[in-house]
Amino acid sequence: MRQSRKLDHIKYALTLPDGPVDSGFDDISLIHNCLPELSWQDISLATDVCGIKLSHPILINAITGGAKDVVNVNAGLAEVAKRTNSAMAVGSQFAALEDDSVRESYQIVRQINPDGIVFANVGAYVTAAQARQAVDMVGADALQIHLNTAQELFMAEGDREFKGYLAAIAEVVKHVQVPVIVKEVGCGIAREQAELLQEVGVRAIDVGGAGGTNFIAIEAARSGSSVKDGLHWGIPTVISAIEVASVLSGKVDLIVSGGVRSAFDVIKALAVGAAAVGIASPLMRQMFTAGTDEAVRWLENVLCLVKQGMLLSGAKDRNGLKEIPFVLSGFSREWLTVRKIDIIQYANRKRRG
Repeated sequence: MRQSRKLDHIKYALTLPDGPVDSGFDDISLIHNCLPELSWQDISLATDVCGIKLSHPILINAITGGAKDVVNVNAGLAEVAKRTNSAMAVGSQFAALEDDSVRESYQIVRQINPDGIVFANVGAYVTAAQARQAVDMVGADALQIHLNTAQELFMAEGDREFKGYLAAIAEVVKHVQVPVIVKEVGCGIAREQAELLQEVGVRAIDVGGAGGTNFIAIEAARSGSSVKDGLHWGIPTVISAIEVASVLSGKVDLIVSGGVRSAFDVIKALAVGAAAVGIASPLMRQMFTAGTDEAVRWLENVLCLVKQGMLLSGAKDRNGLKEIPFVLSGFSREWLTVRKIDIIQYANRKRRG
């Protein structure tokens, strides 16, 4: 059952539209800098997450694994990651913790990209021992713990027990030897939960906001049910990113994912304060429709456009992007204003040099 579910997820992720919640990236307007005082060669895409150095900020985020028929999918994505020096996260590894025969669908990533940055992935329900097994399985540099309560509720065979997640995350943090990243899978993270996750020692929070691949819609399609109201559930990505950024200390990194579809979405996420930006279905769609070579070219083009946008903003690196001013409008402005989160600060930031 778990294996067929993985194949369904890929099928519907490639065919269903984003949303219907808007990610909010159009609510951010970057302010043009007509005197950037930069040369093209000055621009650096380098960043780091949880102390791990990355060549650029785009993370190929958790997509799949756990079925023999998806080995080639992860093999292709691992090839893209290798050729573009991208960090990559595997999909939930619980299937392989239950069934050794599907381990290859995850291990292929490390086999193809032995020197790359790879993140393991488990649910918040696993034990610390299982989390260590997942890390060892792919030789992971970090561990993602995904939160997908809404998806489980709309999944016919999904979980219905969600107690003890925070305590379980705290145990994993204590007993694994790699940094722990907690990520949502499409409903976003509010500041209140971000504070709790920060307190138990996670090293990064991936907001996984609403506006991209909709797993409620995917589960509805799998079961043939109609959940029109449920499709609108979740915190839009930009709002979630700014909520989380408002409470994070310098010890916890922000990762933004959920409807990141263009180079300027990447730049806007970095301007909010992200250390990295997760992209999944657009890259997989490129690979399925045009092949691995085209997926590589697509990602390389996005990275080139990110550099262009950085120069136009007067930012030579990630730290510079965190200083550029931008104006927030629309629903994002309304939400964050009533939540009493200071958004005026973003419009009046001054570059230090």
